[in-house]
Amino acid sequence: MVSIKDIASACGVSIATVSKALNNHKDVSESTKAMIRETAKKMGYLPNSQARALKTNRTYNLGVLFAERAQSGLTHSHFAAVLNGFKNEAEANGYDITFISHRIGDNKMTYYEHCVCRNVDGAAVVCVDDFEDDSIAELLNSSVPAVTIDYKFKGKPAVMSNNALGMKKIVEYVYGMGHRKIAYIYGEESRVTTERVNSYRDTLKSLNIDLRSDYLLHGIYHDAETTEKLATELVRLDDPPTCIILPDDFSAVGAMTAFEKLGMSVPDDISIVGYDGILLSKVLNPRLTTFEQDTNRIGAEAARQLIALIRKEISDDAPTVIVDGCFIEGSSVKKISR
Repeated sequence: MVSIKDIASACGVSIATVSKALNNHKDVSESTKAMIRETAKKMGYLPNSQARALKTNRTYNLGVLFAERAQSGLTHSHFAAVLNGFKNEAEANGYDITFISHRIGDNKMTYYEHCVCRNVDGAAVVCVDDFEDDSIAELLNSSVPAVTIDYKFKGKPAVMSNNALGMKKIVEYVYGMGHRKIAYIYGEESRVTTERVNSYRDTLKSLNIDLRSDYLLHGIYHDAETTEKLATELVRLDDPPTCIILPDDFSAVGAMTAFEKLGMSVPDDISIVGYDGILLSKVLNPRLTTFEQDTNRIGAEAARQLIALIRKEISDDAPTVIVDGCFIEGSSVKKISR
C-alpha cells in the first residue's frame, strides 16, 4: 500500500508537506498541492480512514434516516431522488453514507444508538409521517449534528421544498383552464401536508371559490389503492368535481384505474393533477400535469447544511433553506369554456 512517505520521496518534498497538501492546508502553494495530489493519484494512494478519524476526530461518515409508515424505502421515487442528491453532494465532499435504522443484525436499538454505534459525524433526517416519534425526537435532541428535510424541528437546520408555492401554482393553473369544482386528496398529517392544504384553501379563497368539505379528502401518500377508492368517491358525488388534485404523482395510477373502471377518461371526462414531477408523470398517458420538486437540490442542500454544521461553519439556528420547484403542464387537465 502506498504511504505518504512514498509520495514524499517521489515528489522530493517532506512528509509534512505531503500531509499538508493532501489536507488542503493554506501554507502549501497551489502548484505544489496540485503536483502532490496528481502524484498521489497516479501512485494509487488512498488515505487511511482510521488515521484520519483519529487526527480530525471525524469518521467522514454521514447517517441518513428515512422513516415512513408505508416502509416503501428507496422505491419511493420522490425521496429516492432526494437521497440521491444528498449522496452525490456528500461523496463530492469526501463523506460516506450509512442508513440509520432500528437494528443492526439482530440487535434492536434506537436511531440515536445506531448513530453512536456507527460513529457518524452527523445525520440527515427524512420523515414522511411523524417527526415527533420518540426515537426520532431522541436523535434530534441529542448531540449528533442533524439536518431535517421538509420539516423544521426545534431550531435544527432544515431544507424544505416550497410546498405553498407548488399548490398555489397548481390551483391557479386549474382555475385558468376554466375549472371551478376543484377537489384535493391530501396525504398523511405532516408539515408538508399542512402547508399544501392551507395553500389550497387560501388560493381558492383568493379566486373567490367556496371551499367544499366533500372536495377535500384525507388520503395516503404514495398509495394508489387508497387514491383509487377516494377518486371513485369524488366522481360519484351528486355534484362531482371537474378536476382532482392528487397527493403525489404515483397516486395518479390509482385515480386512472378508478376512472377506467367507471368508463371515464382523462382529461375528457375528468381532469387530474399530480405533485412531485417524478419520472412516472412523464410517461403516463396522458402526460400528467404536476408540480416538479427540485429533488436534486433539496438533497444537495441538505448535505451542504449538514457538512457545514459538522465543520461548525453554521449553527443549529441557521436559516431554513427553501427550495422552489417548477410547474409542469402536461395533458391531464381539460380546458373548459366558460
